Parts: sequence; C-alpha cells; structure tokens
Amino acid sequence: MESEIFGSVHWNLGRLIQGSKLSKNKIAMQANIQRAQLTRYCNKPIQRIDLEVLARLCFTLNCSVADLLEYQPPECSEQENEA
Repeated sequence: MESEIFGSVHWNLGRLIQGSKLSKNKIAMQANIQRAQLTRYCNKPIQRIDLEVLARLCFTLNCSVADLLEYQPPECSEQENEA
C-alpha cells in the first residue's frame, strides 16, 4: 500500500468544528457548501478536495490549511529499510 511507503494525510475538520463556536449548519452556509457534503468530510475518509472548498473552510473556521490537513510520515521509511 502506498501510504505505508509515503505516509498519509489526515483531515482534521471534525476536530476543528468541535473546537469552534459554529454549528455545522452555520459552517456549511458560510463556506457555501452543502450540509451533507460537510458531514461526509467529517465522517468519512476523503480522497480529493476542491481547493476552493478548502479555502472557504479555512476562511470560515479562521484557520490555515496546515490546521485542516496533517501529514503523517510512514512508520518506517524506505531509507531506513535500505540501511
């Protein structure tokens, strides 16, 4: 699996929403996305995200892209295997 080789990216939207003072309805309205889409982003792993949606979520939640997305390096890198 590629994530074992390259690591993975984790989506922190649910955590940020819980820490905000805004409801999911308010966030969806302000970010101009459907409430169902926001719920999917919170509850299911995402494969792709539109950069405009990402920008609108950052604006609405007053956060950076780094707050929403977190890179997790692989547990054992390819270089360590070769050593």
